[in-house]
Amino acid sequence: MGSLVYDSRLSIPMDDRTLLHLQVVILGKLRRREHFGLTATVDGREVSLWLGPSVALEFRYADRRRPALSRAWLELLADVAASRDGLVIAPEPVDEPDERSIPRTPRTPPATPVTPVTPARRPARRPRPAPLPDVA
Repeated sequence: MGSLVYDSRLSIPMDDRTLLHLQVVILGKLRRREHFGLTATVDGREVSLWLGPSVALEFRYADRRRPALSRAWLELLADVAASRDGLVIAPEPVDEPDERSIPRTPRTPPATPVTPVTPARRPARRPRPAPLPDVA
């Protein structure tokens, strides 16, 4: 169980997978210098926070391994964060496992033979014209 620490005063516990998705969405908005609200439940209470580029945030993970990202969940959280209500921790959408998840390590492309490309030949340069004689 990781936590999002707000301004060194408030720690919001959540699982590492949720924390990673929030980190991607929050840092994306902060890179664009956007200010927005975040609503979360802490100890059974709903807490609303104001986030901006000048607020200190810390993302603390319980596990060193990072889970894979879900593109559908990132898009959902980004859409919610852009609303007038701000970022609310929405549950992960239930999707069939497919190409919408983003693995932590890049996939190796299938081995296909590479055909060398022959560079096109440049046309020969035209000779420079002779310099004009000095007229005095």
